[in-house]
Amino acid sequence: MTTLSNFPITQKWPAAHPEYIQLYSLPTPNGVKVSIMLEETGLAYEPHLVSFDTNDQMSAAFLSLNPNNKIPAILDPNGPGGKPLALFESGAILLYLAEKSGMFMPKDGADRYETIQWLMFQMGGIGPMFGQLGFFHKFAGKDYEDKRPRDRFTAESIRLLNVLNQRLNGRNWIMGDTYTIADIAIFPWVRNLIGFYGAGDLVGIDNFPHVMRVLDAFVARPAVIRGLAIPART
Repeated sequence: MTTLSNFPITQKWPAAHPEYIQLYSLPTPNGVKVSIMLEETGLAYEPHLVSFDTNDQMSAAFLSLNPNNKIPAILDPNGPGGKPLALFESGAILLYLAEKSGMFMPKDGADRYETIQWLMFQMGGIGPMFGQLGFFHKFAGKDYEDKRPRDRFTAESIRLLNVLNQRLNGRNWIMGDTYTIADIAIFPWVRNLIGFYGAGDLVGIDNFPHVMRVLDAFVARPAVIRGLAIPART
């Protein structure tokens, strides 16, 4: 079995099971994408909490794995060719885990690229826009007298929800009857928007019944329930 001792991150977060995928994360929308995916696939993994309260993400150990100082990141001791693979960016990790497990990614070429298309929709649209809306609605930005930034991100979030609602009309999941990494990427952000950010009324979430229907199905999945709490906050 390949050793992980050459990776500095394992000095700060020692691996009790070095043969497992090592997950460095926090239960945020981006973080739980990967913990949910790992729970859904059944791949063996070991989670490590990266605490923002103590600026773990800025530590030299974490930066040695992800120079962009964002969670999540993984270290797979058995990557391509049997060699360790260090990987950051949640979308890239979802693609990697889908290929490694052979799950939650259509095999057909057209459906495969359509799934990737909706993954990119989350990465380039829903994540950044919902996150900015959260800042201006819940965090420091809420105290700004000028409400134009908040209104801009609210309008764009509503537009994105409309796109998503139209896509889900008549479909069980983003790709129809098939649950994929596109759903795993998108719905933690929808859940966060109306839950943690408390912006449901602001965006008129009741106007998006198909989004809410699929969100309800998503959060009822046993693997999602588990993954939403991993890594456990201390």
